[in-house]
Amino acid sequence: MTSVDRWQLPDGIEEVLPAQAATVEQLRRRLLDMFRGWGYELVIPPLVEFTDSLLSGLGQDLDLLTFKLTDQLSGRSMGVRADITPQVARIDAHSLAPEGVSRLCYAGSTLHTRPKTLMASRSPIQLGAELYGDDSLAADVEVIRLMLATLDAASLPQRYTLDLGHVGIYEAVLASAGLDDEQEAVIFDCLQRKSVPDLILALDGVPEDIATLIIGLVDLHGDDEVLAAARELFADRAPEALAAVDALQDVATDIRRQRPDLAIYFDLAELRGYHYHTGIVFAAYVPGHGQALANGGRYNGVGEVFGRSRPATGFATDLKALMGLLSADSAEQGAISLPDIDDPALLEKAEELRRAGEIVINSLGGERDARCDRELVEEDGSWVVSPLPGD
Repeated sequence: MTSVDRWQLPDGIEEVLPAQAATVEQLRRRLLDMFRGWGYELVIPPLVEFTDSLLSGLGQDLDLLTFKLTDQLSGRSMGVRADITPQVARIDAHSLAPEGVSRLCYAGSTLHTRPKTLMASRSPIQLGAELYGDDSLAADVEVIRLMLATLDAASLPQRYTLDLGHVGIYEAVLASAGLDDEQEAVIFDCLQRKSVPDLILALDGVPEDIATLIIGLVDLHGDDEVLAAARELFADRAPEALAAVDALQDVATDIRRQRPDLAIYFDLAELRGYHYHTGIVFAAYVPGHGQALANGGRYNGVGEVFGRSRPATGFATDLKALMGLLSADSAEQGAISLPDIDDPALLEKAEELRRAGEIVINSLGGERDARCDRELVEEDGSWVVSPLPGD
């Protein structure tokens, strides 16, 4: 192994250096404090868990994203978490087991076997919030509002768009089609890619009215006119989908009461997380950034594998992705140089300044740290802060 190989990091794995690390930590602290103001309590799940619980209920996608290893103590399979959401669901259902509504939040590193998108990190710092015990649209609206408040608190320079969908629409269309599992898997893939030619091939042999209904999903994305078009398409062929369309309209109306200028985009063929989401799904996007900045949705029943089936809705974001959109802060906080002198009064003054939020750096061997723009000097028997000579 050459010296170059020794310092290289795996593709998609990044280190966060001091300036960026300070930004990430300030953002993390600000957002968790905001979550607390909304009533969400912080939990810190472990980095690894047995795969029996870590991968329960969230589908094959999470399984493929998870690094697995064997526990040397028990011999059981463990996974390094690729998503903190199932861990928080376990905490709600088993460790806390509250009655009624519970609100939990978290922030921590995750690890992916492969990037979710071409430019995505394989080591996101996931931050999110989950609401358990309430199956109403009001709970969905609360979580969406919290997600939007999260992006506001991050002080992003770009305007963002809220994307809304509902997996109940796809489920109702499939139920009316009567497809087998193999056909459904192929059609699901085509819809994910919004590839009409592939969809037409996949629907060969399917009754024309059913094929037309499924292909119609591809074009059901855009502004509020999409909902009117959906009602017309589903009225006779898949009436069970109309309740989901109405739910999207109600959620959008509630969000607009507080944010009348927010751009809302409907995508009725949005199947992100289809294998575990059970209702409203949502995401926030900014122009020029290919992946969602934050996303979430309703995922009722995940806690069932832990002994308590609970309604659940929540969202998550990647602090690294947010950091990448923030403008670099050129106005770094200066520091104060501390003379390398054994003087109790000097040391007490340094501690006083540190408690006040100043950075005070010891001048080892008389060498000042390059970040220092001031120094402690003795004047009339007292230690005071003074600009460095020449500044």
